[in-house]
This record gives sequence, C-alpha cells and structure tokens, in this order.
Amino acid sequence: MKINLVAEGLLDRRRFKAWQADTHQAIRAAVGRAMRDSGKGMVEQVRSDMRARFRSASPKFLRSMHAKVFERKANVLPALYIGSKVPWLGVHEQGAVIRGRMLIPLLPKYQRIGRKAFARVIDALMRSGNAWFMEKNGQQILMAENLAENARALTRFRRAERERSGAKRLKRGQEIPIAVLVRRVTLKKRFDLNRSVRVELPRLTAAIRKAMTRV
Repeated sequence: MKINLVAEGLLDRRRFKAWQADTHQAIRAAVGRAMRDSGKGMVEQVRSDMRARFRSASPKFLRSMHAKVFERKANVLPALYIGSKVPWLGVHEQGAVIRGRMLIPLLPKYQRIGRKAFARVIDALMRSGNAWFMEKNGQQILMAENLAENARALTRFRRAERERSGAKRLKRGQEIPIAVLVRRVTLKKRFDLNRSVRVELPRLTAAIRKAMTRV
C-alpha cells in the first residue's frame, strides 16, 4: 500500500512560518498600543508625585517627565521608557553632597529665582560696586544697599527683607542681605522615580493582557 501525506494549513512549514511572523507582529503592535496608552497615565502619576515632592515645581519642570515607546526593532518587543530631560533630577533621587564656593539666595521657600536670573542680580550689584560680605553668626553674608540704581535687581530681596522685618518700606541706603556663602551643600533624597513607576505597573500589565486577548 502506498500512502501520500500532504502537509496543509499550519503543518505546511512555509505557512507556519508566515503565521508565526504575522502573530509576532500582531503581538508587538498590541503591546506597543498598550504601552503608549498606559504610559500617558503613568506619566501623570509621576508628575503628581513630583508636584508633591517639589512644592515649587514649575510647569516646565513637570512637563520634562515624559513617556516614550521604543519599537523600531521588528524582532524585539517594545519597551516603555519613562524619564525626564532634566539632567540633575537624579541628584534628588539619590541625594548628594556638593562642595565648592556657592551663593545661596536668601529668599523665602515659596519664592524661587533661577540660576541665570540670580547670576544677573549678582553681576549688576558687582558692576555698581554695591555688594560686600559681612560675617554674621559665623556665616559670610553677601549684602547690598537699597539704592535706586539697583532697584530692579533688588526687587525680590527688598520684598523678602520687608517680610522678615515687618516693615512696610525700606529706607534708602538700608542694608539688605542677598545671599549666604557656603562651601558644602547636602541634598537629601526627595523623589523616588522607580517607586512612582512601580505602583503603576499592575495597570500597565492589565492593559497589555487586555490588548493580547484581541490578537
């Protein structure tokens, strides 16, 4: 007896490989969609944590945290990246000790001044000769006089001095503390990005499972 066997359907090696490739691409697409959709919610949660930890966080700083899905390689499953473009955020994740001669602005916690803006203030005071150091309680304090020619540069610091002293107005020529000179700053850990992302992983996992059931 002679029996001829014919491979059909998925028993056909070529069809099986084609089915494998199509299924793999469908799975990749489903995982990618789930990651893109869930990534938006995860980023919002991380931004909420940042807002709580960095009370004076600017909108630009919060927007720096973003999600991105890497899915260019056809033979590799997509990967979800959540991170910030701000290079110094890692310092607040781990804590650090910074050494060097640094001027720390003497402003209330709720009032911020950017690095460049503060540098312009110091430059304006130095150019006008209206800046000097005095020692107080073992600290080197940068001082300036309340002069009309430096009115714009001293706006924030005049307001801070009025709040400290309770005075409604400052006299012309009154000395105003601007900054304290320090040689070491210890930054404590303030933010845990890994934790913020981990608590959202179950939601991402559920989204991927739901997407896979449709493949």
